[in-house]
Amino acid sequence: MTRGRSWVPRFILLAAIWGSAFLLIKIGVRTISPWWVAAGRIVVGAAVLLVALGVTRARLPRGRVWVHLAAMGLLWNSVPFVLFSWAETHITSVLAGLLNAATPLATVAALSMLVPEERPGRSRLIGVLIGFGGVVIVLGPWRGVGDLDGLAALAAVGGTICYGVGFAYQRRFLTHRAESILALTAGQLLAATAQIVVAAWLVSGLPSGAGASSVLAVIGLGVFATGLAYVLNARMIRDVGATVASTVTYVTPLFSTLLGTALLNESLTWNEPLGGLVVLVGVAGAQGRLEYVLRRRTGASPAA
Repeated sequence: MTRGRSWVPRFILLAAIWGSAFLLIKIGVRTISPWWVAAGRIVVGAAVLLVALGVTRARLPRGRVWVHLAAMGLLWNSVPFVLFSWAETHITSVLAGLLNAATPLATVAALSMLVPEERPGRSRLIGVLIGFGGVVIVLGPWRGVGDLDGLAALAAVGGTICYGVGFAYQRRFLTHRAESILALTAGQLLAATAQIVVAAWLVSGLPSGAGASSVLAVIGLGVFATGLAYVLNARMIRDVGATVASTVTYVTPLFSTLLGTALLNESLTWNEPLGGLVVLVGVAGAQGRLEYVLRRRTGASPAA
């Protein structure tokens, strides 16, 4: 495990990459269908990881693990990428990034079902409820959810749920395997490539009329947010542990909001930053961080 804080620059870089993904999606869907934005980033990301496998001389997984990799491809790539891409044809990248911050809440809920030994206690369930309230505030149901903007926001929530279930699924079926994270992730993206390319072709036909900026955005999504970020995240987990690495969720919305407002001139309604803050408080509670802070301040033992 890395000593000192040499991991901090990589942590910030990872948050910036994932935060910028929502900006790139917004640019990509200007002239490319959401299906092909999702497909393009998966194909490019898979290519990046295959190159990384070649450089490290690692091998792709073999055997029945591909069933789980195909499931992960659906949960972490094909379905959420399409949902977020379609959502951003109707909502701002800022709102999409704020809603994505609720991923750990879905993770805690999914873990309680797929990994019974990690079922959350009362304090963590309270954190989940607080976070859910924050999501409701961000969505602003008083403005109505029947129009396309409301449905798009719900699609982003659906993508967030997919990510959360994917974390739990990986914890249940893939975490303890002997293969490297790089090999498993490359296999996952290859499985997702087979899924999304066929689906995109059937639903949206072949892509045409794509603008240069949209193409570059999709390439950026693939190289950085879908390829490099996975490798960077895997190294973070190895160096500082999953607990510290997972706190990137707190920082990602800051980058997505900053980039969306500064570069796309997107506006914020009063409920979005307020709801985002409530979501982050709920995430902290769901991950047990608030309880840990309170224990330190009161001098209680960790076992209290």
